[in-house]
Amino acid sequence: MRAIDLSKATWRKSSYSNTSGGECIEIADNLPALVPVRDSKNPQGPALVFSAAAWGSFVAAVKNSAV
Repeated sequence: MRAIDLSKATWRKSSYSNTSGGECIEIADNLPALVPVRDSKNPQGPALVFSAAAWGSFVAAVKNSAV
């Protein structure tokens, strides 16, 4: 598996993240075809990288299951 260069990623905190500093994720949506996700409490740690299509499907499924 090849490494993906995330040095140009522009990270933003999820609007659903906890404002008191817990349960926070950040995503970078400025990379073509990729959506990296990381723990905002550990920005130098690992990131999960999803295809834009997979991330879109995940977000749609979460929105559709919200009560």
